[in-house]
Amino acid sequence: MSKKIELLYEKAKKIRKLSIQSIGQLGTGHIGGVLSLSEVMAALYFDIMNIDPANPRMESRDRFVLSKGHGGPAVYAALALRGYFPESELDTLNRPDTRLPSHCDMRLTTGIDMSTGSLGQGFSAATGMAIAAKMDKRDMYIYSIIGDGESQEGQIWEAAMLAGNRGLDNFIAFTDYNKMQIDGYTQDINGLEPLSAKWEAFGWHVQSIDGHDIEQILYSVRLAKDLKGSPSMIILNTIKGKGGYFCENQVTSHNMTITKEMWQRAIELLDKEEA
Repeated sequence: MSKKIELLYEKAKKIRKLSIQSIGQLGTGHIGGVLSLSEVMAALYFDIMNIDPANPRMESRDRFVLSKGHGGPAVYAALALRGYFPESELDTLNRPDTRLPSHCDMRLTTGIDMSTGSLGQGFSAATGMAIAAKMDKRDMYIYSIIGDGESQEGQIWEAAMLAGNRGLDNFIAFTDYNKMQIDGYTQDINGLEPLSAKWEAFGWHVQSIDGHDIEQILYSVRLAKDLKGSPSMIILNTIKGKGGYFCENQVTSHNMTITKEMWQRAIELLDKEEA
């Protein structure tokens, strides 16, 4: 494993621990769908995206839209690690007068490019950003993450149809395919398969990878950038609650109560993995 990949795994582990701590201190939250994002957040914010924490509104920057709004704490952890604001601010998550609400808000949080929360809406906004970048002839990429439960929303497929029709090769999206949602297993509620074929039918280039393998994430994004004439969907096969002993692969982790003993023990176990 190269030094770069090792460093990115270290960043992912730190994002995971900061997410557990911030949600744990609050005592409740959508921890399952947060922890499944740690590796892709590390890859995006520490390698892939053209961004500058010292100039967060840089016009030429890449844009990122978290459409699955429940994953906000993972984005906040990545932003803090990247230097957009102090890590200590993560302790204010979803508290009165915080700049870090449960769902991302571009008016409050430095480094957030679009407010999200209503499922499907962020993905539509990202599609619009990609269209605008094409119209302005800007050399930038728009990245977005959607959830598998969110993929049952009609608005996702309206935006997908438009992006495919416009050939938005500056638009790279990810599906966090942890196969669970608030009411149970995705397949039991409204199954998505054949998911790859659905996206291909809408004119997208599709890759399906291990969403916790950073080398695969980096390779899939490089391939997406090399392909011209269509947007790219990278399906991240992930584990809900990854890395949290009390929530990993548990449907109940969509939104759960977390005690001090639970989150502190989870961080201790992650630290032991590093030793």
